[in-house]
Amino acid sequence: MKSTATPSRGSLLLAFAAIYIIWGSTYLGIRVAVETIPPFLMAGMRFAIAGVVLFTYLRLRGAAWPTPQQWKDHTIAGVLLLLGGNAIVSWAELRTPSGLTALILGASPIVAVLLDWMRPGGKRPTAGVVAGMAVGIAGLSMLLGPGTLPPGYRPPAFDLIALLLGSISWWIGSLYSKHSRSGAPLMMASAMQMLCGSAAMLLTGCLLGEGGQLHFGLVSAHSWLAFAYLVTVGSILAFPTYVWLLEHTTPAKLSTYAYVNPVVAMFLGWAILGEAMNLRVILAAAVIIGAVAIITIGKTWSAEKT
Repeated sequence: MKSTATPSRGSLLLAFAAIYIIWGSTYLGIRVAVETIPPFLMAGMRFAIAGVVLFTYLRLRGAAWPTPQQWKDHTIAGVLLLLGGNAIVSWAELRTPSGLTALILGASPIVAVLLDWMRPGGKRPTAGVVAGMAVGIAGLSMLLGPGTLPPGYRPPAFDLIALLLGSISWWIGSLYSKHSRSGAPLMMASAMQMLCGSAAMLLTGCLLGEGGQLHFGLVSAHSWLAFAYLVTVGSILAFPTYVWLLEHTTPAKLSTYAYVNPVVAMFLGWAILGEAMNLRVILAAAVIIGAVAIITIGKTWSAEKT
């Protein structure tokens, strides 16, 4: 993954497929992992292990030690992305079903596009992107509207607020990482963000008293399996892929994963954990997939015109 190389269409398709499918499945993994592992410590350990593995691999392959400026830039990005984003998701999933968590975060493309527009020199969303966002919001409204989910599946209000703030933090971190001028290679940037973000999550977990709640002997086998999946597939594979896509595509295109992830998460939550699923959910999923197509086609058409 070289930032100076122009990626092939096949590479982009594989990267998007990984983000769409893998990150859709991580909501299920998080839900199972936090059943017996405190959320901030779980997320911190997950990315600490992944960060150490990736950083060590890169150093053994001859990568240069990062400069102080690179550590600074990617500490900021890592804290925004992982502590502000991922750890809050893990915390909310103590009470919120995995599929519904993904659905709530499905509104994050609005945040991504607006933040990219508001930044200095930002890009104004095209009519195609706006149309895709509108269709996506319509699909999410179908999923979250009255009568879709049983009362027991609706999250507390403070979880909704936390997930909104986490979404904002994630996209600010994404834009900061994309436009950082530190010059760090993409894989090294991923490793630094995971190391620094995990340190912030572990510290937060300790400050919240999670150290006294973590008893390794009481962690279930299911939680350990979910944790291993999150470390290897969700972090070591998917997170560097996301950082690579930040370099090679626009925030509007990248934000489409937030439309697909809820569909994957809802299906897995229903199939494995017995979470709510009905005809309205299936119809809304079709609308959300349509939104992805509209955004992608709209961006491609705009690029061809220019």
